[in-house]
Amino acid sequence: MKPIDLHPDRLFPAEPATRALARALYDTVRDLPIVSPHGHTDPQWYADDAPFPDASALLIVPDHYVFRMLYSQGIPLEQVGIPRRDGGPVERDARKIWRTFAAHYHLFRGTPTRMWLDHAFRAEFGMEERLTAESADRYFDRINAMLATPAFRPRALFERFNIEVIATTESPLDPLAHHARIRASGWKGRVVTAYRPDPVVDPEFDGFRANVAKLGEITGENTATWTGYLAAHRNRRAYFKSMGATSTDHGHPTALTCDLDAAACQKLLDRALAGTIAAEEAEQFRGQMLTEMATMSRDDGLVMQIHPGSFRNHNALLFADFGRDKGADIPTRTDYVRALRPLLAKHGNARDLTVILFTLDETSYARELAPLAGHYPILKLGPPWWFHDSPEGMLRFREQATETAGFYNTVGFNDDTRAFLSIPARHDVARRIDCRFLATLVREHRLGEDEAFDLAPQLAYHLAKQAYKL
Repeated sequence: MKPIDLHPDRLFPAEPATRALARALYDTVRDLPIVSPHGHTDPQWYADDAPFPDASALLIVPDHYVFRMLYSQGIPLEQVGIPRRDGGPVERDARKIWRTFAAHYHLFRGTPTRMWLDHAFRAEFGMEERLTAESADRYFDRINAMLATPAFRPRALFERFNIEVIATTESPLDPLAHHARIRASGWKGRVVTAYRPDPVVDPEFDGFRANVAKLGEITGENTATWTGYLAAHRNRRAYFKSMGATSTDHGHPTALTCDLDAAACQKLLDRALAGTIAAEEAEQFRGQMLTEMATMSRDDGLVMQIHPGSFRNHNALLFADFGRDKGADIPTRTDYVRALRPLLAKHGNARDLTVILFTLDETSYARELAPLAGHYPILKLGPPWWFHDSPEGMLRFREQATETAGFYNTVGFNDDTRAFLSIPARHDVARRIDCRFLATLVREHRLGEDEAFDLAPQLAYHLAKQAYKL
């Protein structure tokens, strides 16, 4: 049997004294509650509290980190059960899907995905042997048997993971019925929503015109007028806030912001609704809406997150066959200094607004993001995101951003995931890496040991609660 190696000192420095301090720091934060202020788990899980159907449906089908790697090695998405847009045939035998995954598990060597999955296999399912083609059926049978028990229903897992609060992410068109059912159920788990307006602020989003019309129907506003369109957003933001939202989220191609007059905005809206808007104008429209959303956040207090810099649906064939969020998104170079200036000129010196910036462009950490967040009161830096949610990515972030932005212009960690079982593992990795970084500063006499012990719980827990008003 090849064992799963979850060494207690994993990710800590090799040098003995620094490792011992990192371990001591970690011992003070390892059992703190999880604050998950931004993610994409399905609120229906918590509303229905139904058993997860099987190992494949839980661990493979919803996780783009998994099927992205498999696809890169020539395994069709249909073979691992990813639904097609046209309803065409895909593999539905969960055991076959699991066997395919297990036979290719070696592809994940050295990746964060491997670390997260091994953590779940060992800590949650008690597996001691490594996943291989030979152990695939034993894994599948054990995991499925455990998923059928009350201890592995969503609410029980939520409580066992020690999740204090988790945020899901919904479109303005979502009625938030699952969130309403969670509230009505009397369950004490805290699940909040976040306002993600991309479908009604991006003229290049599939169905934009119909989405904007639907927004008008829901709110009773005339969304063909600029005034009515903005009023509809305020209406839905207020409803989301009443359902627990403390934040908004914006997944734009770039960080461009604009500050146009109302007449220019109406012209852009007219062209967007007519389907005649040019690509450059669509970018202006999105940029204007970031500034408008910042204005609204000053009024209603919602924290604003900007997640720019992903070239979405880069693989046109995959997008046509399977739709959005199927692993074909690629990081791009992102400008923040010039792009954010219109928004910052209008709101950057405010004390009643928090804007959390994320990046997929690591070259911007020291050059742009840390200097911006180290100056403007409204700006905070989100943790390493997506492709950089990894041990080395977290270290690069701390090393490049801390000297200029410090620790308190960052917001701790968030897992930003659809993969429910990976949440404890992701937070554990972040806590280990932050303790490693702090221990190194102490051993290099750049930080007092007492300060490191004060900072560790801030990075693991308190900064996220404070930044996201949770």
